[in-house]
Amino acid sequence: MSERVVPEDRRQRRRPTKQGAVLSERLIVETALRLIARHGAEALSVRRLGAALGADPTALYRYFRNTDALLLAVADEIIGRAQEGWTATGDWRTDLRELGLRIHGCYQAYPQAAALAAHRTTGRPYETRAVERILGVLRSAGFPDALAVRIYHAFVDQALAFAAQDAAALALPPAAQEKEAEVWHAVYGRLSPDTHPNIAATFPLLAADMRDSGYPFALELMLGAVAALRPPQPEP
Repeated sequence: MSERVVPEDRRQRRRPTKQGAVLSERLIVETALRLIARHGAEALSVRRLGAALGADPTALYRYFRNTDALLLAVADEIIGRAQEGWTATGDWRTDLRELGLRIHGCYQAYPQAAALAAHRTTGRPYETRAVERILGVLRSAGFPDALAVRIYHAFVDQALAFAAQDAAALALPPAAQEKEAEVWHAVYGRLSPDTHPNIAATFPLLAADMRDSGYPFALELMLGAVAALRPPQPEP
């Protein structure tokens, strides 16, 4: 897409596509998610999106200025899906754990899109809702504002860093994923205890643990550290 700008009053014109669907921002984003899952970054072209939607490619300019704006909308949609059905319990540790696992898990459900967008700041409604919720959990738990902001920053960066790394691994072709897994047995499993005593001693545990994401354990480590920073609370 180019930087062509269409006036606001024309962007939301609703016309049925060739498939009979009404073109909308949500339909475009959902279609982009499906195409990215199949084709990666190459899916973000007006020609390919227009063909998938059964619409004139130029119609997409009524909704998005360019492909980067569409990518931000895709990233925001993933953040929104991570929050579906979430409600605060009043227990800050439970709430942060649930949000972190939801964010990480949702990015794993869309690994190709996550690899493209996990590092982006969208500034869109679902992202701002997530920021508000996380800060609300921390402030309600009695963390001072300055500390709540620092914890929020570390919490989100940890979740998104693991999400991006794990998504990149999931986005590899199946053959490449198998080759990655084989390295542990083909290389690490054959190291001599004379030269690598620690790897040799722990190899069965190491090989088993490396099959899964390290995020859940890293999250628990963070929550434990955050708990130690929480100021004493008044008796109920």
